[in-house]
Amino acid sequence: MWVEVIIGSFMVRSADAQDRARLAILGEGNTSALCDGEQFLVKASGSMLSTIDESGFARLDRTATEALLDRDMGSDAEIMDALLRVCIGNAGRRPSIEAMMHAYLLGLPDVNFVGHTHPISVNALLCSVRAEELAHVCLFPDQIVCCGPAPVFIPYSDPGLPLARLVRERVLAYMDNYQAVPKAILLQNHGFFALGKTAQQVLSCTLMWDKTARVIAGAMACGGVNPMKQEQIDRIYTRPDEKFREGVIGKG
Repeated sequence: MWVEVIIGSFMVRSADAQDRARLAILGEGNTSALCDGEQFLVKASGSMLSTIDESGFARLDRTATEALLDRDMGSDAEIMDALLRVCIGNAGRRPSIEAMMHAYLLGLPDVNFVGHTHPISVNALLCSVRAEELAHVCLFPDQIVCCGPAPVFIPYSDPGLPLARLVRERVLAYMDNYQAVPKAILLQNHGFFALGKTAQQVLSCTLMWDKTARVIAGAMACGGVNPMKQEQIDRIYTRPDEKFREGVIGKG
């Protein structure tokens, strides 16, 4: 069942509530997945990722939702009304305001799942005065294997339509530069997006960025980060054995 895939793979599989809260507290964050044809599922506004079930998701038309990015909508009420109009049998569920961004990201090559969380460790980095600089630091091979050679960094933008448009702009620039779809998107003073072909890839990227942010904080406390050189990053990113390991880790 689709809901089992989303719940079982997007949440930390631990009975410890503190572990789950590291990624999303209360109603924070949202997840999405492609389903039948051009439809997708996205967390309904206010649902909690730690306890969500099938009733916590809204089903939307992906193409129609993505098309809203280019509509001239002047108010939050108009945006929400437009989102409700592209819902499919929503039974009163209000899709997340980030649904437009999810629709765009799910239209990228080999992206079937998107997970948006607010990890405490990552937000500590993203709320710092050195957020953009530290977001682009590569420190160890598994960071590259699970999260790619670099993330997309997004300066703070108002959630909803302005943020979705900025994400689209920055993702297109990233793809032009790297000739690849990004695995991670870091939103300044906000949170984190992971993209993947499988739900497991999304979970792996999320957990690895939680570790990465903790390692950065630890390195800073010990005198500063010692980043990998670009040729070292390129080597890990293109090694056949690391590509194989990436496939095994992200298999879902």
